[in-house]
Amino acid sequence: MEETGAGDIAEMAIANWVNDVSTMCQYYLDRWTPHTAQRWIGTLAIAIIYTFRIYYVDGFYLITYALGIYILNLLIGFLSPKVDPQTRPQDPSILPTKDSDDFKPFIRRLPEFKFWYSVTKAFVIAFVLTFFPVLDIPVFVPILICYWILLFILTMRRQIVHMIKYKYVPFDIGKKVCSFNLWCFFM
Repeated sequence: MEETGAGDIAEMAIANWVNDVSTMCQYYLDRWTPHTAQRWIGTLAIAIIYTFRIYYVDGFYLITYALGIYILNLLIGFLSPKVDPQTRPQDPSILPTKDSDDFKPFIRRLPEFKFWYSVTKAFVIAFVLTFFPVLDIPVFVPILICYWILLFILTMRRQIVHMIKYKYVPFDIGKKVCSFNLWCFFM
């Protein structure tokens, strides 16, 4: 007969607690999924709080720069198609490139929910990191700002050229709605 040691009981208790916490977090994430506007307003509030924190402590610019680079990377994934027609031109699931091609909906490489979740986590982690003075590395801020703006412009230019070349728009501004008249019945 094996005896269960105190270490095994503690490990099981921690594993159960981690499982309960992850289940609870997943439950709330599932409930927030359909509320897109409210989620982004919450993330905007977190970003404003983070900005006030950076302004108040007058530091942690390297963490903010890394946060900006990470969000730029997420934005590129959000604006890119799941299957890049440039790398796999023979794939049948790519975007239509001619008017005669069948309609294929735009499928993002990074879905909106995962984009929101990653951006929110990044702001929360960056906010927590601002409470560790060892991470406040002195840098020359104008250089970081200029470099980030240059990187943003070059990256977005390349992405926009890609969007124009392969004729896709990653935004769904809204479905075209026919006003109520007789033409709706004949279309």
